[in-house]
Amino acid sequence: MNNTFKKSVVSVFAGLSLLSSAFAADGDFALTGNIQTQGEKKFYDNESDNPLDNFWFRGNFGGKYSSDNFDAQMVIRLYAPNSNKGSDRFQADTYWGNYKWKLDDQVLSLKLGHWKTDWSVGGNFGTYLDPNLGTRGYLARDFAHDGFELGWKAGISNLLVMVATNDNTGGFSTGYIRVEEKLKFEFPLEATIGYRVNAIDPIAHTAVLTHRAALKLDYKILPNFRVYAEGGLIITGKDDNVNDNVANAVLPEYGQDTKYFPVYGGIDIPTMGLLNNLLVEVEYIKDRSELTKTKVPGNTADDIEDLAWAVALVKNIGSRTKAQLSFFSEDGLGDVAMGLRFTTTIK
Repeated sequence: MNNTFKKSVVSVFAGLSLLSSAFAADGDFALTGNIQTQGEKKFYDNESDNPLDNFWFRGNFGGKYSSDNFDAQMVIRLYAPNSNKGSDRFQADTYWGNYKWKLDDQVLSLKLGHWKTDWSVGGNFGTYLDPNLGTRGYLARDFAHDGFELGWKAGISNLLVMVATNDNTGGFSTGYIRVEEKLKFEFPLEATIGYRVNAIDPIAHTAVLTHRAALKLDYKILPNFRVYAEGGLIITGKDDNVNDNVANAVLPEYGQDTKYFPVYGGIDIPTMGLLNNLLVEVEYIKDRSELTKTKVPGNTADDIEDLAWAVALVKNIGSRTKAQLSFFSEDGLGDVAMGLRFTTTIK
């Protein structure tokens, strides 16, 4: 263990200790942690002799504080020495603070830090408000933000307005505005609608705007039986000055002057207590080959189909372990892959 790693570990534990001591008097603080194991296997010929195509262990530990006027969380992620993370064996995964002000039956909030959003249910599809449209695979649709978020909760409405940065240099030269409205009705329907635009990019750079909008509906028919769906609209503008030859240009994630309308739907099927969840999902993205590279050796863009599917089996094992086994398509409907993850919580 090198000195940098030792200092990082000591600093994190010292921070958690101080956080616990500082807030123990007026709120609840708890250390949190889990151990995760994941393996993936492709059932088509991918020119690999490995029994598993991807396999890793990792640990997550941190702390969570809750009170009437302030919430906070910090999660540190650890990787094994033989992982493919290079020198990043120790990463800050999540760290945020959320200030809250109660006004009668309403709550105002200000959140700042680094956190993740994920609209997906099974983890393979959805989350069209954030730039993971070209990502397919096992539990691969969450997205991390560095920013500030204002919240207003009143009745069935929970409105969130975020200003976040894409700049990895520590500045704020590129970024976006993200608005999300969650509606939880008295009957068993939840709706989430959102809009996102990279409005900060053109302030100091040559850039085009990409507008994203998404709507997700989740309807619970019975306690263990629900249907859900999400649709998106992604439109990228056009500017001939935005190209590789312009020094300060911010290249868009998708091609200029393009429109995509991704959609997916799923059903959570009851299994009479055998499983916690049995999720069956289908996603359709027209011209998907423009968004993602082929994963199957020897395939071309013509082999990437617009339609994709996934089936996920979720089971709690005892009080601390959750297992998720998923089968899903990659380039084509018949290019089947499997992923299995175990998450064991340490309390």
